[in-house]
Amino acid sequence: MTNAATATPVPPPAVVDAARPGESRAGGAARPPRRKPASRRENVAGYGFLLPWLVGFFGLTVGPMLISLYLAFTSYNLFTDPKFIGIDNFVRMFTDDPVYMKSVGITAIYVLVGTPVKLAAALGIAMLLNYRDRGSGFFRSAFYAPSLIGASVSVAIVWRAMFANDGPVDSGLNIFGIELGGWVGNVDLVVPMMIILAVWQFGAPMVIFLAGLKQIPRELYEAAEVDGAGAFRRFRSVTLPMLSPVIFFNLLLETIHAFQIFASAFIISNGSGGPGGMTNYYTLYLYKRAFSDQQMGYASAMAWVLVVVVAIIAFVLFRTSRGWVHYSGDSK
Repeated sequence: MTNAATATPVPPPAVVDAARPGESRAGGAARPPRRKPASRRENVAGYGFLLPWLVGFFGLTVGPMLISLYLAFTSYNLFTDPKFIGIDNFVRMFTDDPVYMKSVGITAIYVLVGTPVKLAAALGIAMLLNYRDRGSGFFRSAFYAPSLIGASVSVAIVWRAMFANDGPVDSGLNIFGIELGGWVGNVDLVVPMMIILAVWQFGAPMVIFLAGLKQIPRELYEAAEVDGAGAFRRFRSVTLPMLSPVIFFNLLLETIHAFQIFASAFIISNGSGGPGGMTNYYTLYLYKRAFSDQQMGYASAMAWVLVVVVAIIAFVLFRTSRGWVHYSGDSK
């Protein structure tokens, strides 16, 4: 008879690791999932397609920006080696360059006046197109066309001819007894002319506004009408709040775009920034400093000031948007 106390202990069965990859095993940490060969090939293919963009981004954007940042602290004229001068370019910009300060003022007027008027025109036309569908495709294309060609050299030349002395606009105003003597050479009228040119290119924000208007539920307008709200009250209480994300998007883009005005000012003034420096916008003055006066260091400093200003304005817009932009599902 066999004694159970003295019997040879039976070794425990071998533990079979049945845990699947990535699952926690008893007494051990989770094993990372083994990457399949097919997944690696997909990643390699993705990075391969991404490589041209990365080369362009670092070679044509990041690299020149870093070089420009260095040149902003130097005196450089393209023909001699850059000479490090510290912050002299920035000090000179704000204390010893009245033309620079005037270009800042002209650009600020253009941005502060042109951008709201352009957005108002875009919103008004978008609401008209949203109100009636018949022929909206044609009118949508017709209003959007100036945005495609508005920055071209040919349009700037035509615009200068239209507003020149004895041009179509001047001749048309003369019929009504308004003699302005042309807008292009008039110090007081050239800025409004440039703003009109900018407003004329409202097609891109108009299309975005129209898409936003299509997304507003009709039930909200019907409920407002039942409550006795008029057209203006429906616009103020329904349209503007529901369209506020689109308004913010267009405001941000158009503000940044307005700071970049160059081609039209260059063509209309023949690159001089006249008359009286009233078309000498920031980017045009920067260009003249860089390529006419060959002051690359000073122009680089101007470029970085513009970058910082635009970044600050974008930051302020994002911060203030919390108070007036309403998103779907927002609890506020």
